[in-house]
Amino acid sequence: MHQLTLAEIARGLADKKFSSEELTKVLLARITQLDPQLNSFISLTEELALEQAKAADVRRANGENGALLGAPIAHKDLFCTQGIRTSCGSKMLDNFKAPYDATVVSKLAAAGTVTLGKTNMDEFAMGSANESSWYGAVKNPWNLEHVPGGSSGGSAAAVAARLLPAATATDTGGSIRQPAAFTNLTGLKPTYGRVSRWGMIAYASSLDQGGPLARTAEDCAILLQGMAGFDPNDSTSIDEPVPDYAAGLNGSLQGLRIGVPKEYFGAGLDPRIADLIQNSIKELQKLGAVIKEISLPNMQHAIPAYYVIAPAEASSNLSRFDGVRFGHRCADPKNLEDLYKRSRGEGFGPEVQRRIMVGAYALSAGYYDAYYLKAQKIRRLVKNDFMTAFNEVDVILGPTTPNPAWKLGAKNSDPVAAYLEDVYTITANLAGLPGLSMPAGFVDGLPVGVQLLAPYFQEGRLLNVAHQYQLNTDWHTRTPTGF
Repeated sequence: MHQLTLAEIARGLADKKFSSEELTKVLLARITQLDPQLNSFISLTEELALEQAKAADVRRANGENGALLGAPIAHKDLFCTQGIRTSCGSKMLDNFKAPYDATVVSKLAAAGTVTLGKTNMDEFAMGSANESSWYGAVKNPWNLEHVPGGSSGGSAAAVAARLLPAATATDTGGSIRQPAAFTNLTGLKPTYGRVSRWGMIAYASSLDQGGPLARTAEDCAILLQGMAGFDPNDSTSIDEPVPDYAAGLNGSLQGLRIGVPKEYFGAGLDPRIADLIQNSIKELQKLGAVIKEISLPNMQHAIPAYYVIAPAEASSNLSRFDGVRFGHRCADPKNLEDLYKRSRGEGFGPEVQRRIMVGAYALSAGYYDAYYLKAQKIRRLVKNDFMTAFNEVDVILGPTTPNPAWKLGAKNSDPVAAYLEDVYTITANLAGLPGLSMPAGFVDGLPVGVQLLAPYFQEGRLLNVAHQYQLNTDWHTRTPTGF
């Protein structure tokens, strides 16, 4: 049962081959047995899961038949879940039980999903390796000595190890797509505003976006269908009709114009990954796609711009965690200043503290114009590059990451080296575009991903391309040894 995709689970439940309760029990037992190797979960919610599974079985018995009805998933631990710990991977929120459900959680619950638990993540979603979590690093099921990517590494590792078929995740600078690439999954970052951020604890509000992590594009389409849609509670949510993503998967790629930016194939890219990307291009050409070289001239400025904007927003968003209303509070504070300093010093880990300091500096008097304002101007140039490119092509293709997953601890002493791993993913967040990573092969036994980008609200186009590619390749079907 644990090898079934979301689509196969939906068919199995509809055909009464098994019940949601039976499937849930199998997966909970599997998590208990195997997750100690991976550390992919922060909280397991067995009672809730069995209760939701039984309710889903009753709904099916009464004639309902939704694709997500009775499907087991997990939520990244920054989606608020009522009465359940929502920690953001941080000591700061270790004792926080959310008083309400995030919109993503409530929408998926209404669709009948079964919540198995909350997955591990980089603290406050800050990281590319899932090593900054207060609950310890997550291991990559393809090689337990390597990172699974971040910040959604817990969701990625759990799905890749077949502990569950799919999970929610979030992407601020590549945190869905990079772990997907590192663990042989399909991961989709929707257009900014497509999925509600209400109840999703913020890192950088203008960049964060929730999305699905699963093994196939078909499963991502099913999960995104349940997540997407306008939310009046979220001022950044966009009132745009949500198409039937599953219905659009089988469209022909004949004549599809795919742009390949020349800037993607510079000195920083592992040549073995470059070869796998070229193989992917050839597969898509066989399906009728037309390849065109394009240019994204401002890509080189994206990383410095991102690492000014994101920390600046983080320093503002995380100022609410001060030991007063919720979260970690230091013992016996002498006065209010001592309460603030010690609560924040004890509650936040080193990477979060580093980004808060960078952000506060960039926003300070005398430096705002020099750093933050300039970064926002670069952001606009990056967006303009994409708008120009999409006048000529339908989709942009390239590597998801410049290298395969590195060893645990390899970049801990050099955070900038880890930041540079986001070079291909952060431009989509700066521009607000949808992006998808799909499996494209292996280097030294470690998975490699190919990234697709599309114009605003064209998630369906990305899913269509990925699905057609997956019908003609088998990379996404490979399973890590031991799982």
